[in-house]
Amino acid sequence: MGQGHLILIRRESLAGSSSASFRSEPDLETETDLDWSFGKLDSVYHDDLRETAYEIFFTSCRSSPGFGARNTLMYYPAVQDSGEGGGGGGGPRASGVGSVAASKIKRALGLKTMKRSSTKKTGGSGSNSSSQGSNSGRAFTTVPQTRIKRPMTSAEIMRQQMRVTEQYDNKLRKTLMRILVGQMGRRAETMILPLELLRHLKPSEFYDSHEYHIWQKRQLKILEAGLLLYPSIPLDSSNTFAMSLREIIRGSETKPLDTGKNSETMRTLCNCVVTLSCRSLNGSPTGLCHWADGFPFNIHLYLSLLHSIFDIKDETLVLDEIDELLELMKKTWSTLGINRSLHNVCFTWVLFQQYVATAQVEQDLLCASIAMLAEVANDAKRTDREVIYVKFLSSVLASMQGWSEKRLLNYHESFHKGTIGIMENILPLALSAAKILDEDVMNLGAAGQERGDAILDSTVNRVDYYIRSSLRNAFTKILENGNSNSMTVKVEEDASEALLQLAKETEDLALKERETFSAILKRWHPIATGVAAVTLHNCYGVVLKQYLAGVSMLTNETIWVLQIAGKLEKVLVQMVVEDSVDCEDGGKAIVREMVPYEVDSIILRLLRTWIVERLKKGREYLDRAKETETWNPKSKTEPYAQSAVEIMKLVKETVDDFFDIPVGVSGNLVQDFADGLELLFQDYSSFVASCGSKQSYIPTLPPLTRCNRDSKLLKLWKKANPCNVGIEDSHQGGSTDGHNPRPSTSRGTQRIYIRLNTLHYLISHLHSLDKTLSFSPRPTPSPHKRFPNSHRHLATSPSYFDLALSSIQTASQHVSEVAAYRLIFLDSNSVFYDSLYMGDVANSRIRPFLRLLKQNLTLLTAIVADRAQPLAVKEVMKASFEAYLMVLLAGGGSRIFSRSDHEMIEEDFESLKRAFCTCGEGLVAEEVVNREADVVEGVVRLMGQCTEQLVEDFSIVACEASGMGIVGAGQKLPMPPTTGRWNRADPNTILRVLCHRNERAANIFLKKTFQLAKR
Repeated sequence: MGQGHLILIRRESLAGSSSASFRSEPDLETETDLDWSFGKLDSVYHDDLRETAYEIFFTSCRSSPGFGARNTLMYYPAVQDSGEGGGGGGGPRASGVGSVAASKIKRALGLKTMKRSSTKKTGGSGSNSSSQGSNSGRAFTTVPQTRIKRPMTSAEIMRQQMRVTEQYDNKLRKTLMRILVGQMGRRAETMILPLELLRHLKPSEFYDSHEYHIWQKRQLKILEAGLLLYPSIPLDSSNTFAMSLREIIRGSETKPLDTGKNSETMRTLCNCVVTLSCRSLNGSPTGLCHWADGFPFNIHLYLSLLHSIFDIKDETLVLDEIDELLELMKKTWSTLGINRSLHNVCFTWVLFQQYVATAQVEQDLLCASIAMLAEVANDAKRTDREVIYVKFLSSVLASMQGWSEKRLLNYHESFHKGTIGIMENILPLALSAAKILDEDVMNLGAAGQERGDAILDSTVNRVDYYIRSSLRNAFTKILENGNSNSMTVKVEEDASEALLQLAKETEDLALKERETFSAILKRWHPIATGVAAVTLHNCYGVVLKQYLAGVSMLTNETIWVLQIAGKLEKVLVQMVVEDSVDCEDGGKAIVREMVPYEVDSIILRLLRTWIVERLKKGREYLDRAKETETWNPKSKTEPYAQSAVEIMKLVKETVDDFFDIPVGVSGNLVQDFADGLELLFQDYSSFVASCGSKQSYIPTLPPLTRCNRDSKLLKLWKKANPCNVGIEDSHQGGSTDGHNPRPSTSRGTQRIYIRLNTLHYLISHLHSLDKTLSFSPRPTPSPHKRFPNSHRHLATSPSYFDLALSSIQTASQHVSEVAAYRLIFLDSNSVFYDSLYMGDVANSRIRPFLRLLKQNLTLLTAIVADRAQPLAVKEVMKASFEAYLMVLLAGGGSRIFSRSDHEMIEEDFESLKRAFCTCGEGLVAEEVVNREADVVEGVVRLMGQCTEQLVEDFSIVACEASGMGIVGAGQKLPMPPTTGRWNRADPNTILRVLCHRNERAANIFLKKTFQLAKR
């Protein structure tokens, strides 16, 4: 039942009502969601209104054919149209019914003919209608009653449609005859019908007093409603006649009112009613009676009449006799205060309300409502509209529009493919109602062309609103069906799956919109499909944004959600583009409403975040290694640091996970990923290489002194070392076992070997990682933008880890060098630098060191990885050669050499060279050994030269090095600086040979030239 409308359904059996077999009024007694637009009538039953409406109708039409007394007036229209009339066959018809010509109203409204059989709508014991029609078109005659069936008159149809019994109808006829005796020309609007009926209908004419009391109370309630509650002319609350009338009506509630001729109450009643009904706005007397024309009382009465146009047996059909019935109802207008404009609004409402009340099965009723709205629109444009009409029109249109828009704002729920025709009719109804409201009732229109454009824009905007609202509602329903209470999705385990399913259903919804609804909506909106696609795009975007707000790390599930979202976005954008191709702006305005999902940038951002987090984890591994690494191998099969194993395992897992991410990325992103890994490897290699420097193991150079063969130091040395016990028999660097000393390699040196192995472990796995990156289904690595001068620009096959490999190679060189110098200058110091050639050459040869060196090299090759052995052995060779040079040139005061020692020294050095040439299986190539030995051999050759030659050579190179040229008279040779880069052309090297030469000439030269102290 409509909102705000309360009708009391009377339980008693009312006088004048027909049997219960008649249908109840659908608009008042059937529950619908259609708002009632006419206000409520307090204490007035609907049956009261219906019966009073019939009484007014009958009274107003009393002069029409068929509304006579006992004998029926028949008329026969000239046969002009043999249309599709249903009913009484092709013979003459009685009083507008019988053989019915095609209804002009039904044809204009698009209503179909009922096509009844000839036996329907016939009277039982009424009058015969066999009279002959006249040539003039109408003839009236009186025929006696017979019992043969005949077509029903309009009066009989109306009585039946209004559910009035034949007994009460006869009673009404007789009463009117008594009322109008002598005044048959009296107009209905000059009569106060309820008062006249109260005066002339006596209790004896009813079945009993109870029936009469009920009838009397109805008449009084009607007077109360028309004169006191809803008067057409405002009533002063202090009006004495109104107060008296109210008292009389209250008194009649308990017992019937005495309506006799001598009743004082009846005289007072008549006086009050006549006075109140004959009032005018200006106070002047009027001949009209205003007892049924107050709003909304008059509308309720008129609607009761209009509802009679629907067939009793099939309420979806309009009687074929509608033309005659409406023409007769027009006679009540003067009594009810109805005009053409109000009639059009009421008729429109009745058609529409009947469509709603009958479950919306008959689309002709809806189409007829739309057709009537055209008439209403014309009426609404009139300048002489009354305020009450505008109020009434606004209420009716708002109700119709509200009912229609309730469905249109959610048309996906209200309609489907099989009922799309209903939407096709409801849409123009809503738009027409809205247009009248906006253009005429609310005066929102402009003038001329501007006004037309505004109306067009308003229609487009309203359809746009329907589309967006319905799509949002449909989308929300999908969410609710997915166990979500609102347009939000919690980030849980099933959130990704929910988003994937939502995307699929959203795409299906878009396709359904285009295939089912867009064709209809496009008649009023040029880009209906585009608006729908934009709406769905934004709805899904809201959910996607909320989902991503809870995503901090990239997962495969997140990638799938984003990829499906991207696919959905492409589908929706394509729909917009295709639908807006004919727009003036090419659809740019509607496309701008679509907030891009930016799937690619989101994936890239998440990918970068993922990379940063993984690299951060690698950095944590590195920091932990710096604190806990002991450089002790796990086993002989894994002779490298465990921290390297852990980091490499993490890196490999990270690379595998990176390529398992189901998304295509650019070469630059792969390069950035590799750069992060490369930086990690560089930092780790720097950590591995942080094992000191070779300078910390090289002994401090002793001061230069001149040799004195009779020095006290030499005498003490010889006394401490008899000639029959040489250094060769005393090995202090490692434990001896006959001629097979044990290796002297310390634990610290072995740990440095593990560092070296670790670096080569990194190198081997970096090559594998580089291949993984290079041969992955990704773009080839782009050159480093950060290193524009990097060698990778010039490489024919660029590597992702060029810088890391270079850093590791440098670190390997450094670690090998430190290990070698530690082995020679620390671990082997006692049998090499501290003892070789100490005292004299003959008794302290190099053989003990060579035996120890062999053991140390054997241990080295057992610990160091195969690929690292050549570099490690080479660095040991270089350290040995430097140590040998220091023995010859910076051995301190305990070492003296003569020219005759040259041959033994040369032989020892050859043995040292041979030890490296034969180490392993060609770990150091012979040419490499010879190249590194050139400097030492040059110094050895200097030791074979005579003192005079050494002095001459020293003078020449010293002068050249200092820039003096030739030393003149009185000039002294400059002291050459110690560069550490010893070679036979270096003046400091030659000077050191002279300092260790055990000859008088050398001693004198050094004393004279540099005043060097004796040992």
